[in-house]
Amino acid sequence: MLQQLQAVVRRQQELLHKLQEPNAAADPILYAKLMKEYQRLEPIVQAYKAYEQTEKDYAEAKELLDSGALDPEFKAIVQQQFCENRDKLEPLRQNLKILLLPHDPNDEKGVIVEIRSGAGGEEAALFAHSVFRMYSMYAARQKWSVEILNENDTELGGIKEISFMIEGDNVYSRMKFESGVHRVQRVPETETQGRIHTSTITVAVIPKAEPVEFELNPKDLRIDTFRASGAGGQHINKTSSAIRVTHLPTGMVVECQNERSQFQNKDKALEILRSRLLQQKQESQQQQINADRHSQVGTGDRSERIRTYNFPQRRVTDHRINLSLYKIDDIMNGNLQEIIDALITAEQAEKLKATGE
Repeated sequence: MLQQLQAVVRRQQELLHKLQEPNAAADPILYAKLMKEYQRLEPIVQAYKAYEQTEKDYAEAKELLDSGALDPEFKAIVQQQFCENRDKLEPLRQNLKILLLPHDPNDEKGVIVEIRSGAGGEEAALFAHSVFRMYSMYAARQKWSVEILNENDTELGGIKEISFMIEGDNVYSRMKFESGVHRVQRVPETETQGRIHTSTITVAVIPKAEPVEFELNPKDLRIDTFRASGAGGQHINKTSSAIRVTHLPTGMVVECQNERSQFQNKDKALEILRSRLLQQKQESQQQQINADRHSQVGTGDRSERIRTYNFPQRRVTDHRINLSLYKIDDIMNGNLQEIIDALITAEQAEKLKATGE
């Protein structure tokens, strides 16, 4: 670990030198890239400095105690410093191990989230709307921005499917745990006999791909236009501004109709398609080199049931880590912090286990 930490310190110093060079200042893209890496390494460097200082203070206190030439009052002070620094060392060491874990290059990206209603008809569509609201409120808490890309709603205010983009700092690092099947158990408003119904929705969280990461061949695309539409006449457009893009080699279809302009809808649709195809490519590569991690936080498969929202019991259970919280109203209002923090901790524990730490 010491060699890794020293290599990180050297790399950050190298980046600082490059950032100060004239050619970096003259190239905004290069400067942003270097600064991004520099900032990513900063927490590791600072944690390493804190560990080194604590280790030094511990060693000095131990040396004084071992000398035996201390008056009782001073010895008590040194003994306290010795114990405090000794107790700090292991937590600081564990933190360094976590900071040195393999970095997911997608963690810092924005995401495209796709929510689709599943089993349960209108009740599933209404729950899809509730989950979209939950993510929107969570994004607001994180100071992230949310932009709806495409929406297919129902007469009763539910959502058959919705695609939206979330942008901000380290969005994917927290939102990636939301991919999978979400199950709701509650009494629908239309249920006259008070019976609990079970419905499901699927959530896909896709890291946003930049054009340079995945280039689309125009020959592989079929682009159709149609009139935007919605339940109850909402979003109806008299012009054909909605866009449907079909990726011919894979058969993947993306629609976008939420923008007023055909060109804007086309750009958004291509952004979704590019991100989906890049994710598909990355998943395929991982499978080929057998790099998929099957940990207790799951593989992110959309067919995997990850969470249950039980309204009669006021309970939300994440099945991947067997975590149950009896604060459903708080969670549905966007307070996902406790769940996501627990999932991150579980993932880190699995990574540490895999590295033999």
